[in-house]
Amino acid sequence: MRILILGGTGFIGPYQVQYALDRGHKVTLFNRGVTNTALFPNVPRLVGDRNLPDGHKALEGGEWDVVIDNPTSNPKWVRDAGNALRGRTKHYLFVSTISVFSDNSKPIDENGPLHLPSDIDAAYDAKVYGQNKVRSEMEAKTQFGNDVTIIRPGLIVGPGDLSDRFSYWPVRIDRGGEVMAPGTPNDPVQYVDARDLGEWIVRLAETKTLGTFNATGPKLPTTMSEMLYGIKAVTTSGARFTWVAADFLTANQVRAWSDMPVWVPPTGRTAGFARVICTKAYAAGLTFRPLAETAAATLQWYHARPAAEQEKARAGLAADREVAVLAAWHASGRSE
Repeated sequence: MRILILGGTGFIGPYQVQYALDRGHKVTLFNRGVTNTALFPNVPRLVGDRNLPDGHKALEGGEWDVVIDNPTSNPKWVRDAGNALRGRTKHYLFVSTISVFSDNSKPIDENGPLHLPSDIDAAYDAKVYGQNKVRSEMEAKTQFGNDVTIIRPGLIVGPGDLSDRFSYWPVRIDRGGEVMAPGTPNDPVQYVDARDLGEWIVRLAETKTLGTFNATGPKLPTTMSEMLYGIKAVTTSGARFTWVAADFLTANQVRAWSDMPVWVPPTGRTAGFARVICTKAYAAGLTFRPLAETAAATLQWYHARPAAEQEKARAGLAADREVAVLAAWHASGRSE
């Protein structure tokens, strides 16, 4: 099968590329030629900057059985891809996000209410990320008709994730000592290993499985406690978890998701955030490796990074801040 991957050298892309090559497919990459340029030297690469008016011009000479669009958060990129690829691919697979949903107060499936689509073409902007993805999904259907698959992942984790939105926990637990754990042990969490997601997307391409799929896991409901202790099990750490109430964290300016990665309080407007319904994806073959494998591989990848990169964490609580908040928690009389 001839596969064109838009992107392909970032986070999930390399896992897709390697899996597709291992299964005998002919892969072509299209990207700016800037990120991880040494990857896949024997894979044909078309170069273009999707922000430019003629950024998709390099695509005009080829034909592919399927196009996998990984990095798009700008609706114009989808529209321009449609103009460049119309009639020359049989299947367009767009990687969206669960951030398209406007209501996180309860568990939600693919038919849940979406944000209003953005009314402007814009590159990545966190403030309108969900709205841009909604409009990008709409553009995908406009440009490619019924030959569209839309994947809505949750938090993507594992080796290669430069956002540190999961790696904070393996690294912090591996360091040992008293570890601040947010909320309660039973708070739900969801995540998907980039390798599981990337490989599943290739399998969807192989079978031309159409439709829209929420895509996160694990398959069985998982709690914050199960995740943290599961990570600890792959280390030799003597880490001890101290659970700090959500209201206390808020009062002390400790933010869910960014300061305490993976976790969001399962109450009020976010009661369903980590309870996204993904049974449709599971039925379509999405599977998950054990947490131990994800945690161990993430730690190995982290320790192989240059020291300067390790010190520039993009998520998680700084060590001195964690110590200060834990001290305040113990002094509050609410700790057990």
